[in-house]
Amino acid sequence: MRLVFWVSFWTFLADQASKWLVVHLLDLRSLGEIIVLPPFLNFRMAWNYGINFGLLSGQEDMTRWVLVAVAVGIVLFVLVWMRRDPPGRYGMIAGGLLIGGALGNVVDRLLYGAVADFLNMSCCGFDNPYAFNVADIAIFAGALGLVLFPGHKVPRRKKAP
Repeated sequence: MRLVFWVSFWTFLADQASKWLVVHLLDLRSLGEIIVLPPFLNFRMAWNYGINFGLLSGQEDMTRWVLVAVAVGIVLFVLVWMRRDPPGRYGMIAGGLLIGGALGNVVDRLLYGAVADFLNMSCCGFDNPYAFNVADIAIFAGALGLVLFPGHKVPRRKKAP
């Protein structure tokens, strides 16, 4: 579980540091967009009040608290699951990525009322209108890793009478 803690910690820190750097230090919230490596990487400010792609963003205040509760619930579920059925090194890393990313987005919702998304990637004539952040990448990679590297709980043998 120590590995889960440290991966979560560094993931959370990377997410929050990247948001502070881009949103506040580079002042993306005022500029709206910063061209970095066109067309592959741009910083495009997007406040996500809902779930992915802005789903459920209509009732901001209620949605905010529901999503904070869901994220905390998922973090607790993953921690209990990993404690009961440790998945091995890669699974622990995946769990840490998921937890750190989820907590990074929770902090955004608590501080700003929305998740600060700023990474925008396009390629090959496709102009992607959506933005995401480091936490979103970590959540996706962590969830995929938990699917690919699940725990292998060995069933207990019943003792003969």
